Amino acid sequence: MLNCAIVDDEPLAQEILAGYMASLDRVQLVGRFSNAFDARAFLEDHTVDVLFLDIEMPEMSGIDFLKSLPHPPITVFTTAFRDYAFEGFELGVIDFLLKPIAKPRFLLALEKIRDFLSLKTEDADFELSRDTPEFIFVKSGVRQIKLFFADVTHIQGLKDYAIIYAASGKIVVKGSIKFMQKLFPSPRFIRVHKSFLVAMDKIKRIEKNRIIIGDHQIPIGRNYKDEMGKKCQARS
Repeated sequence: MLNCAIVDDEPLAQEILAGYMASLDRVQLVGRFSNAFDARAFLEDHTVDVLFLDIEMPEMSGIDFLKSLPHPPITVFTTAFRDYAFEGFELGVIDFLLKPIAKPRFLLALEKIRDFLSLKTEDADFELSRDTPEFIFVKSGVRQIKLFFADVTHIQGLKDYAIIYAASGKIVVKGSIKFMQKLFPSPRFIRVHKSFLVAMDKIKRIEKNRIIIGDHQIPIGRNYKDEMGKKCQARS
């Protein structure tokens, strides 16, 4: 069961998300709030697994609210501003939903959350081989997964964890994105954002401040834009 809370000053946006949750098994709405202050008071005394958080709110924005939480739950930003939402990845949000939120997109966010929670319990770790630079072994429980660098499309950092996206599926490992950057070789993999590494050869196209890889839209951070441009020119 996922215990969820909504923080949004728009009543209609609350109603839409609440309706989606009510139609699903193993999803429970435990709190609805129109401002960050009431939500913070609730979080002090209640367990919330997933927080659906609006960005543009009066008095305190969703970003400032998230920064103020010492131990925030898994967070999904809900916003009408696509580019603004990308800033949330720097705070370790797992996803963002663009308003008006369609149910299929909401279900994809829940699937991503469930994948993260289930894979996180496997306590995956790395086993490096200096003599085989084309792959690494990922230890997950009693299994050892042979992960070829050529199969990895991108890596997303979520504070103390990282999600590795590969052709065979997703793997959640303990470790920061900075640690991932040391493991996945350059120039094959480049840092494009505080929370993202991408495989250069998997980039489908670049649109303004984001990279398209398959169905994924990956933000390009301000501090990485110039370096990204130089490396793209070097490959062309």
